[in-house]
Amino acid sequence: MPLDPILVNRFNELKKEADNIEASKIVDQSEYIPKYAINGNRLLTWRVKVRNLISIACGQKSEHYIQFLEEEKPDSFSNYHDIFLRLRAVFSAAKEDFEGGYLITLKNLIQAEVFSTELDQARELLESGYLTPAAVVAGVVLETKLRQLCSSRGIPEGKLDRMNADLAKSGLYTLLVQKRITALADIRNNAAHGQPDKFNESDVQDFISYVERFSADYT
Repeated sequence: MPLDPILVNRFNELKKEADNIEASKIVDQSEYIPKYAINGNRLLTWRVKVRNLISIACGQKSEHYIQFLEEEKPDSFSNYHDIFLRLRAVFSAAKEDFEGGYLITLKNLIQAEVFSTELDQARELLESGYLTPAAVVAGVVLETKLRQLCSSRGIPEGKLDRMNADLAKSGLYTLLVQKRITALADIRNNAAHGQPDKFNESDVQDFISYVERFSADYT
């Protein structure tokens, strides 16, 4: 499944910031045993950004987020650079797992199961000749999926067309995907407004199949 380009870019930005912080270290001769030192304010700014990113990309119940909070805790034996090294290790693990596609959350798995059940219902309706209800159910699944995608990316939820446009604008998917969703939304609208003459069985079957693929491809 494709990665969120906004999160990919943010991981890369904070990786560069971490590299710059490491490059700025100096030897602190005031310590009994000389140690490397870094600017505390730079560390604070970076770690707040990273904590927020990990909470979004991994979830606040993930091992990455929990461990990051743990490593933020000060102790009497660590200076800013020591803390930074530990936080950077957690950040690197989160970045690697995210880019490897290993961060499928329980929420996504549950949502996928719900979508699958509803789409199965839509198929049964279609097979029984109930084209309009089948299209309506598929439309509900599509709109719910768009709301989920908006919510996970901090995009305001709204009408289907607006969410579709905003998600495409964010770079999540291409203009071709946006146009395809717009076309499917037209079928949903026609079904909801009692205009079954504007679509056929093949249209609804394609609608259901596309929503199933879309739900699996974008999380």
